[in-house]
Amino acid sequence: MTPSIIELQEVSFTYPGDIVALNTFSATFARGRRTAVLGRNGSGKTTLFSLLNGLQRPQKGAVLFGGEPIRYDRQGLLKLRQSVGMVFQDPDSQLFSACIYEDISFGPFNIGLPEAEVRTRVETALQQMRLTGLENRPTHSLSFGQKKRACIAGVLAMHPQVLVLDEPFAGLDPVMTAEFMTILDELHQGGTSLIIATHDLDLAYAWADDVIILQDGRLLAQGEALKLLVQPLVHAELGAAPIVAELSSALTLTGTGVYDKWYQPRTGAELVRAVLNQNRQENEQ
Repeated sequence: MTPSIIELQEVSFTYPGDIVALNTFSATFARGRRTAVLGRNGSGKTTLFSLLNGLQRPQKGAVLFGGEPIRYDRQGLLKLRQSVGMVFQDPDSQLFSACIYEDISFGPFNIGLPEAEVRTRVETALQQMRLTGLENRPTHSLSFGQKKRACIAGVLAMHPQVLVLDEPFAGLDPVMTAEFMTILDELHQGGTSLIIATHDLDLAYAWADDVIILQDGRLLAQGEALKLLVQPLVHAELGAAPIVAELSSALTLTGTGVYDKWYQPRTGAELVRAVLNQNRQENEQ
């Protein structure tokens, strides 16, 4: 069983006016996995994310990182935020320097790293996020997608173990989404644990290893994406089901085999290949 990197134990958080965001919420995020967090608007996703790197402190319960409770003093939070990087949905709320280089270098300089080390980290982050050559561009002149990548580069320069992204694909066109997903997969292959919030069931089904589903501030379900996102309980709460999963089931009922042992189509392209392969096998018989 994959060990957890972040764990929430019966966490509760209420905003002024008795607005309950999380209510005895417990969940675990596995090390080295890609986790998608889903839920209706107002289910508690934003508050959950603010707890993951110490932006908020639970009023009840505990948040653990690497098996140890988070410390909320200055040194404890500084250490946590080096390990758990947060990328907000709106990049304009995160970029504050005049150019990309200054923005990316801010974090490493702030923790006292020598200039040579900072330069190396910035150059590496620029390469990872396909931003080399744009380091001196004013941040306000960047495209929306470039701004999102610049935000992630600033977090990557801190060498985090976990990258938390709130709606990372919102506002991106299909080409930019595919490019962004490739970058995230490269980070995952490099050992980074990825956590995203999304309303896109098809994206979660295609991309995530695990899913966590919130319902009115509580944990509705947690488990492997391929198993959980096809459950009627999840469909009832989220109001939909992954299209590829529904099509795969329908095709199977008509006699078109799209499942092969442990293989299960996760994207439209994979489903098309599975159908074509089935047709080819039938024609060869």
